[in-house]
Amino acid sequence: MTPMTPKKDPFDLVGSTVADKYLVESVAGEGGFSVVYRAQHTIWKRPVALKMFKLMGDLATQDRDRVLEGFVQEGSLLAQLSERSAAICQARDIGTATTARGDWVPFMVLEWLEGDTLDKVIEREKGDGLPPRTLTEAVHLLDGAAKALAIAHGLGIAHRDVKPGNFFVLGDPRGDDAQLKILDFGIAKVVGDAQKAAGFQRTQGKVTAFTPAYGAPEQFSRSYGSTGPWTDVFALSLVLLELISGWEPLSGDDFAQFATASADPARRPTPKTFHLEVSDAVESVFLRAVAIKPADRYSSVGEFWSALREALGLGPLRGVDTTRSHPLLAPPSSPSSTPITSTGIGAGGAPAPSRALLFAGVALGAVAIAGAGIFFAMRGGTGASQSSVTAADARSPASSSAAIAPAPAAPIATTCADGMVKIPGGRFFMGTDDKNAPAFERPAHQVTLAPFCIDKHEANTGDYRDCSDHGECKRASDTNDWDGITDVERKAYDPLCNVRDVALKQKHPINCVDWEDAVQFCRSRGKRLPTEAEWEYAARGPDGRAYPWGDEAPSAQLLNACGKECVAWGKKNGVKLEAMYASDDGWAATAPVGSFPNGASRYGVEDVVGNVWEWVADWYAEYTDVEDVDPAGPERGDKRVIRGGAWNGQYASWVRPTFRYRDAPNKKSHGIGFRCAKSL
Repeated sequence: MTPMTPKKDPFDLVGSTVADKYLVESVAGEGGFSVVYRAQHTIWKRPVALKMFKLMGDLATQDRDRVLEGFVQEGSLLAQLSERSAAICQARDIGTATTARGDWVPFMVLEWLEGDTLDKVIEREKGDGLPPRTLTEAVHLLDGAAKALAIAHGLGIAHRDVKPGNFFVLGDPRGDDAQLKILDFGIAKVVGDAQKAAGFQRTQGKVTAFTPAYGAPEQFSRSYGSTGPWTDVFALSLVLLELISGWEPLSGDDFAQFATASADPARRPTPKTFHLEVSDAVESVFLRAVAIKPADRYSSVGEFWSALREALGLGPLRGVDTTRSHPLLAPPSSPSSTPITSTGIGAGGAPAPSRALLFAGVALGAVAIAGAGIFFAMRGGTGASQSSVTAADARSPASSSAAIAPAPAAPIATTCADGMVKIPGGRFFMGTDDKNAPAFERPAHQVTLAPFCIDKHEANTGDYRDCSDHGECKRASDTNDWDGITDVERKAYDPLCNVRDVALKQKHPINCVDWEDAVQFCRSRGKRLPTEAEWEYAARGPDGRAYPWGDEAPSAQLLNACGKECVAWGKKNGVKLEAMYASDDGWAATAPVGSFPNGASRYGVEDVVGNVWEWVADWYAEYTDVEDVDPAGPERGDKRVIRGGAWNGQYASWVRPTFRYRDAPNKKSHGIGFRCAKSL
């Protein structure tokens, strides 16, 4: 989508270069306290969103350092948070600039997004006469955003302005590839402090840090308690309800009417209130999510979303530990009396993350910011009003409402199923800094992973055939298929598709399956493909070893790669192959899974290199040196990553755990299979 360009350029920046590397191309949108420009990174040759903050030129010199310090702190927190989830608009840079007019302007550089905000999508779909989504469809659409909010809540960070206008939709909104980015995690408090320092006042409207149409009772009146992650639970349930009903859950024409609707005990915004057919279990989840008293709600989006998915039979939210809360978030049953301020825990306690509970709204989307203001708007404003809160106040509001029976908590797995290996969470350096390694393996960058399970062995032909026989998987191909395959290659490699002889190759890895086939098989088992980071960590652990088994060179006793038997097969079939090692490993092509236990990784994962390459979940992208947490790869691409090398691997470098390759996701090859993983 091409953003509409306003007629004016408030800072006269179009055509100039900011910070010696951001060439400003056009105005993307203007809000109450910021202007977003589309700019070109002159070194990377990529578009970025350049967010310039207004109202700073009125600051006295003595106030600028304080505001700038807060700006940097909040920007750092945003960068940390966006690194943990690709569903949060990514922060790239921060700084200050002086315009040609002499204005002092802090700025933030964000990823450029192409698409539209969810509120615009909903409005457009209504105009096109499309029906509302089913609940399952809506849950799938919001899954990534819910996980991102859950991660933020685990860090003690609340959004406080969850609404359709702060979800940016990438891809076809009705397609399987639709992705959401959360906007509006940002620095509204800093802007608010700057306004106060500048003596900024407004006589009309109401300053507010949330959108009343999605506001929880405690946002309208502190008599209900203070805001926190439970506030996001309330708002997210309203967004979900709007997607499945086609109606705005709270109605009103002014602030007071929305406040009344939000806390009306006679009409809670749930599916059955809107005459939608849902199970009692689902209705119970919604009732708890929109409880008037914060203490009666789910304490975090992770807890809420996992309960909802469980009620729908979809399983809990993956990749997020919903049993743990940030230490600053007191559970309803044992409220804390320790005050939480903008600088941390009260005297005597350990320091808290900077402003961890003081995040409120400032739109980060390149397009979504257009038209947003800091002043009160019924359905679309952002603001900058914040104050210190106590955990006791947050979980012990003075107002009362009808008691709501809590929905049963979703079970969280703590052990791995039979045939899987538990991989402990930890930190490691993914990739390598070896100058002799290909560029796509570099640089080494630190990654932190949560615990997970991974299959001990590659998925085998017998299990895959059983899946297809029961209609849960597509049949594996008995031919190879990739762009440019020759007749010679077909003749040589098609007989190696193991599904051709299931009786003989039952325990051999399934091959000749594409990425979607692998995903579907894992899904049928209640699992998923491992991420690229999980695969590498399971293969090598944190100690930097050269191969899964250690630093010893590959040999016929450790893996199934290309030995003299492989070279002989190549000569017979017109395929030129070189040996990785001189001896015979016993298998001209694939071997039964588990045939090389001496080559297992430190965690006991077998055949993690050799035998067949393995599809992983990620789209391919080049590495950066940015530290990451549970990375899931880019949101889109044209090639998927495969890992581990295969039976015809000719070079030892191919079976290093750091080695990675990319292939078209629709490729079906004798040399590619997979194994599954599962979150803990």
